[in-house]
Amino acid sequence: MFAGGDARDAEILALRHQVLVLQRRINRPRFDATDRTILALLSSVMEQARRGRALMIVKPATVIRWHQRLVARHWTQPPTARPGRPPIDPELRGLIVRLARENSTWGYRRIHGELHHLGHIVAGSSVWKVLRGAGVDPHRDRTGPSWSEFIRSQAKAVIATDFACVDTALLRRFHVLFIIEVATRRVHLAGITTNPTGSNAKSTGYATNSNASH
Repeated sequence: MFAGGDARDAEILALRHQVLVLQRRINRPRFDATDRTILALLSSVMEQARRGRALMIVKPATVIRWHQRLVARHWTQPPTARPGRPPIDPELRGLIVRLARENSTWGYRRIHGELHHLGHIVAGSSVWKVLRGAGVDPHRDRTGPSWSEFIRSQAKAVIATDFACVDTALLRRFHVLFIIEVATRRVHLAGITTNPTGSNAKSTGYATNSNASH
């Protein structure tokens, strides 16, 4: 049966048979955190076709879910209390709406600038929300196309880029730089690294963009 003399095959078969015997005696085994971690790490390096044979007392989908939780727990930071933005003073809110109604061509950017000149410290996004809540178009000072209109008209010449994170079995994180053509949704792999830097990403992106254009 073992003509090749590989005693490891016999040892693996013996271990598997003992697991089968134990499986007949125990209806539902219990796994602690250490068990889940070990099985999750081992299964992540197995070929998908072999997981069903190697994992005998737990479903492969369950082990994959354990690994996903392990990665999420490793990278989850404890919540920190962040002070929220203070509410806008009612008088300032009224001033924003009055400026908009008395100047029908002013949008939120112009109003934000006028408020700044008057000494009022308020974010442009807050001005936008106040106008929107009062039923006033925040973009009345727009002289060109909207962002969505610009993207649609220039889609063939526009690309977008970002990093995707991939974690290994031992929770080592790789950052994958990819570029997507907006018009065709075609994705180009630009590079992969464990320590992305601005200069590295910039040079890699230029090279990939040049290759994609040819």
